[in-house]
Amino acid sequence: MLRLIAMLLTLAAPARAQDVAGEFDYYVLSLSWSANWCAYEGDARNSPQCDGSEDFGWILHGLWPQYERGYPADCRSNFRNPTRTDTAAMADIMGTSGLAWHQWNKHGVCSGLDSEDYYALSRLAYGKINRPAAFRGLTDTVTLPASLIEDAFVRDNPGLDPDGITVTCRQSYIQEARICLTRDLEFRTCGGEVIRDCTLDSALFEPMR
Repeated sequence: MLRLIAMLLTLAAPARAQDVAGEFDYYVLSLSWSANWCAYEGDARNSPQCDGSEDFGWILHGLWPQYERGYPADCRSNFRNPTRTDTAAMADIMGTSGLAWHQWNKHGVCSGLDSEDYYALSRLAYGKINRPAAFRGLTDTVTLPASLIEDAFVRDNPGLDPDGITVTCRQSYIQEARICLTRDLEFRTCGGEVIRDCTLDSALFEPMR
């Protein structure tokens, strides 16, 4: 009987409204340390991003439209999808054209922009951030507190407050630095669902390949 009631309540629940492209509150700019991603995932996938001939440090994982609570997804877009040439042109800051395609398909379609303008805005946002150069000088794998990553970004980016950035971890590695930006790409405070810092005191951090 309880199972039947639960099923009926589920069927009676209102359907989630379709998110509308262009209707969101701010952006989250996500930066990923390439060597760490390669260590816990990319090497196993034989990603060209992890080839020793590359010189990737903090790459652009994505520019994500965000609500104050939650984020839009599965937006309907009237714009054409990017071409292979379009996505390949983003590989210099995103590591691979595949990531560029994925980010458009998941997040770019909710931006209200066409793919060309979305990629241009993503590149502009990426270029706005001073990515701490100290990490590029590492020669060995180190362990460090995740808070050190946040401190370094705050120090090197005047106007960026600790509440405007969060650092995430995955499989004991530093994963991403996520920076909150207004729709005009100015620093702003992150929403409560975004600002959940990794609390590891000894997170792994790989040197550049």
